[in-house]
Amino acid sequence: MATIVPLTNVQPDMIEQLLDRAFGPGREARTAYRIREGAQWLEALSFAALDDEEYLAGTIQLWPVALTDPDGRSHPMIMVGPVAVLPEKQNDGYGKALMVAALDALAPGSALPQIMIGDPEYYERFFGFTAAPTQNWHCPGPFERSRLLVRCANPAILPTEGMLGPWPTDLPDA
Repeated sequence: MATIVPLTNVQPDMIEQLLDRAFGPGREARTAYRIREGAQWLEALSFAALDDEEYLAGTIQLWPVALTDPDGRSHPMIMVGPVAVLPEKQNDGYGKALMVAALDALAPGSALPQIMIGDPEYYERFFGFTAAPTQNWHCPGPFERSRLLVRCANPAILPTEGMLGPWPTDLPDA
């Protein structure tokens, strides 16, 4: 059974080692890394899974990102992932436990859509993510349209077009 703890309880080098083992060399070149480039993961929404012996088995990070529509407006979102589990611990429920912890940590009825790049069948079945609203969205790198997923209480509010990227830090004061 997984013990879920805040990711801030884990040493950063241990997180990096786990990500290297889970995703292999060159992971930083993936499109998901480009989307969240320069952002800091959200501490209150990111978790680690410890195994029965209290060793790090998996992590999940959530990130502030935005979809910039063709008119230049930024629509804030939360990017889910990476969901990383040690290869020898995969299929033991750690990834699912991490997803449940992260999504449960969001405010009930969260207005911010959650996006991710992942297996559509799995993430739709268990967590309500879908690729339907993302078909005209773009990413700063290659991606499979069917794997760009969103979860939103009211998909009608989502822009039909746009480019995903980090949440802009240079927004004018309101």
